[in-house]
Amino acid sequence: QLQASGGGLVQAGGSLRLSCAASGRPLSDYATGWFRQTPGKEREFVAATNRIGGRTYYADSVKGRFTVSRDNAKNTAYLQMNSLKPEDTAVYYCAIGRLILSSLRHYEAYSWWGQGTLVTVSS
Repeated sequence: QLQASGGGLVQAGGSLRLSCAASGRPLSDYATGWFRQTPGKEREFVAATNRIGGRTYYADSVKGRFTVSRDNAKNTAYLQMNSLKPEDTAVYYCAIGRLILSSLRHYEAYSWWGQGTLVTVSS
């Protein structure tokens, strides 16, 4: 199971750190992805790290502002979000899966999902 947390209300320019705690499965066995979704829109890729954790991938819209990481000892993944913008407002989801690198940006490729945490950025 994946438990996402850390969402909340923040002003534009502020920061939040989302956590994704895993139980029952070691995150080090999986690629970890972060996605977000707003009402009426498809789930959008935000960031991912490969299984080993040495490589990270970002959507162009968040590159340079968001950082994905993972603490294997705590079995927890993180999404550090800086310089937040109102357009970052969404429900954020973490997900894991055993997938090839070319599939990291595709939500259909992930097998297990957290419940989502709401991030609201006010202008």
